[in-house]
Amino acid sequence: MAKGEQEHIEFYRKYRPETFEKVLGQDHIVRVLKSSLKDGSTVHAYLFSGSRGTGKTSVARILARELETSANDLYEIDAASNRGIDDVRALKEGVQTHPFDSKYKIYIIDEVHMLTKEAFNALLKTLEEPPKHAIFILATTELEKLPETIVSRCQTFIFKKPTQEILKNLVLDIAKNEGYKIDAPTADLIALLGDGSFRDTEGVLQKVISLSKDKKISREEVEEI
Repeated sequence: MAKGEQEHIEFYRKYRPETFEKVLGQDHIVRVLKSSLKDGSTVHAYLFSGSRGTGKTSVARILARELETSANDLYEIDAASNRGIDDVRALKEGVQTHPFDSKYKIYIIDEVHMLTKEAFNALLKTLEEPPKHAIFILATTELEKLPETIVSRCQTFIFKKPTQEILKNLVLDIAKNEGYKIDAPTADLIALLGDGSFRDTEGVLQKVISLSKDKKISREEVEEI
């Protein structure tokens, strides 16, 4: 990545965790997933639920990486844009073919609660009898909108909102890495504005940095936005 691109990349992408060790605030999930990888007891359908910006997609990608799934065999689908039965039928057909160069084909379906009723019925058939090489990771912010038949076919994980302390320390770490000075109370205010979301907290910090007149972030600058 060129230097200019690196400077303008969104913080939530730049600082997205790439290993389980870098995942914050989800120890209860990381511990189970690492254990299942160690003893080879991974399942064919996972369901990650929790509020926005809590790390669901990041953990899904890390799981895929730990299973040594290449980019050719990793499929990320936004169910908000691909929610119809024709989209799921195309997915079902693709699932049947073998991976290109990995042991598994992994499908990450984000905002899965947005699928239509017909699409859910089609997906259910695939989850009931998945090929051995297929793993599905469903992610949702609205677990209650999923049919019970879908939920019952998955190993479910509930992502917690990160604590204020976790978000404050994240702000301090990113600011330092970006070459900015910020005191703990100001970092705490940014964490408060992030409202329990890693992505929103990083977004607020990036906005403050873009408006900062020098390399020191003041409380006044945070209050200004």
